[in-house]
Amino acid sequence: MSKIPYTRNSPQARQNQPQQQPESGQPDPNAPAAHPLLEDPNALAARLGESEDFVRRNKNILFGILAAVVLLVVGGFGYYTWRSSQDEKAQAAMFQAVHYWEADSLKKAMKGDGQYAGLEAVANEYSGTKAANLANFYAGAGALKNGEYQKAIDYLEDFSSEDLLVQARAYALIGDANMELKKYKEAANYYQKAADYKTNDYFTPAYLMKLALAQELQKDYAAAEQTYATIVNDYPTSSEVTDAKVYQARAKAMLGSK
Repeated sequence: MSKIPYTRNSPQARQNQPQQQPESGQPDPNAPAAHPLLEDPNALAARLGESEDFVRRNKNILFGILAAVVLLVVGGFGYYTWRSSQDEKAQAAMFQAVHYWEADSLKKAMKGDGQYAGLEAVANEYSGTKAANLANFYAGAGALKNGEYQKAIDYLEDFSSEDLLVQARAYALIGDANMELKKYKEAANYYQKAADYKTNDYFTPAYLMKLALAQELQKDYAAAEQTYATIVNDYPTSSEVTDAKVYQARAKAMLGSK
């Protein structure tokens, strides 16, 4: 921290000086000194002149800074407007694709019908928009149905959501795609993510069952037994608990046979 120089006008100096009684008709010598610019109009005029001179000498730099700020503000507004228009276009393009999806016309949903773009085009051409983000989920699920497992993983990994159901579902689908590719370790990692994401009594047990299966396929029976135990102990009213007890016993038997 910088210190105020100790001068005769500093607070410390004034405190150490003996107080003088003002003479009749004279200013109080103990009163704090006024700012010199306020006392002296010439000094104030000189300071204003210095400021004007500084502006004249540096006007190009100052104007450049001002222009940069203006461009930043205008550019930010323009980008926001452009992104909003892109999202609107993406949503309009996606409307028909989702209609085909719900009608179980998977090819048209994924590739489009020649007039309307499909989910793949929306995800790729409108990247960064909310509609494209959702298209990644649909396209990933569609690719998984088509047996295009790596493509499914790529789309689903580009999807993100704070939704209780959909994000966990996306993780589980990536796990399913990795299972089809016989990448059991990667599958287990994503099933674990699905199970850990905003845990609940309705979907978490199902994700844990998938996780335990992936662990068994890795021959990690100890981990599988613990996962089944989690279902039995933490979700005793779930529909998966009966199977979990059976598979837990099997995993224990596999551990005993080693």
